[in-house]
Amino acid sequence: MKVSVLGYGTVGVGVCEMIEKAEGLELVSVLVRPGKADKPFKVTSIDEIVNDPEVEAVVEVMGGVEPAYSFVSAALAAGKHAVTSNKALVAAKGPELQRLASEKGVAFLFSAACGGAVPFLHNLALAVESDEILSLGGILNGTTNFMLDAMQRDGMDYADALKVAQALGYAEADPTADVSGLDALRKIMLACAVAYDKLPCEGFCLEGIESVTAADVKHFQSKGLVLRLLVRGGMQDERLYAFVQPVLLSASSPEASVLKNFNMAKYRGVNSGDIVLIGQGAGRYPTASAVVRDLSDAVHGRRVMMKPSCERVEADNSVVSCRYYVRLSASLADALPFEEKELDGELCRGVTAPLAVTDMHARVKALRDKGESVFFAAMEE
Repeated sequence: MKVSVLGYGTVGVGVCEMIEKAEGLELVSVLVRPGKADKPFKVTSIDEIVNDPEVEAVVEVMGGVEPAYSFVSAALAAGKHAVTSNKALVAAKGPELQRLASEKGVAFLFSAACGGAVPFLHNLALAVESDEILSLGGILNGTTNFMLDAMQRDGMDYADALKVAQALGYAEADPTADVSGLDALRKIMLACAVAYDKLPCEGFCLEGIESVTAADVKHFQSKGLVLRLLVRGGMQDERLYAFVQPVLLSASSPEASVLKNFNMAKYRGVNSGDIVLIGQGAGRYPTASAVVRDLSDAVHGRRVMMKPSCERVEADNSVVSCRYYVRLSASLADALPFEEKELDGELCRGVTAPLAVTDMHARVKALRDKGESVFFAAMEE
């Protein structure tokens, strides 16, 4: 199968290198920015690719929603398979792209958009053909996992952990999408679309790692707990939930053993039970390997990951409850329904009674809107 690649950055270079070595694939051209076409295989117009009858598939690794959406749409409309690693694109325009792909009888695959080399969406798409998926989740952002690991095992504070992550290329110059949990949220959106034929587009509860401090780490470590940023998705009472929040786990939990920038993706099936996948969640070659895996799937006739019937829905996170560890001002010791609490100077730390995820996130938002500093994490059940 002859392939064109849209984008020649970190992942694009890796994809091109791997295509040249892959069985059944041949690189035809690469779309680059104007002024960057310094080799014969580089082109600067999407029309050259869309109108090239030799090109059977395109790989989009540009990032962002536009012009990626326009380019991928044009390729699909021209009857070419499309593979992408762009989670923002699939979260925003996945159903439209899948419907167009189905109309044209071509593939639209995106397993590289969630988990890098970890074949999470790939396996999930296979699993739903013969099993009912009960729940989804795990550690789906390597940047935040690296930072939390550095804070807990190496004793770094938040700012230093971020600087190291940026120096190693794990975090962008603007790390907001990672540390806020938005990157992980987009990934659970895609997983829900694959597992349940429903793409959550609003109603989210989202909490990242920006509020954790070295003092928080010291306190919960004294109690034998480990912090990870986890995503969860699933169906409860016929309602879809999808959220991201820090979680405190026992040191013996599987998630606590996921170190540095590794990912752990999980799903539970009625028949399969728990399936756990661990590996590199980002980077040139891990992500490129997932792209090439999707291309190979297209070669062998696998065309659908998100069904054309996938609908956008609102997440309902009131169906899940957790107990929460909280650090806030001692003056707010009665602001939450604590089951246990301790005062430490001007601070109060405690664990709440079970609260619906929506309720807890709303309560913390109300406190922060008043200028209060709050850290919270769900307790492992």
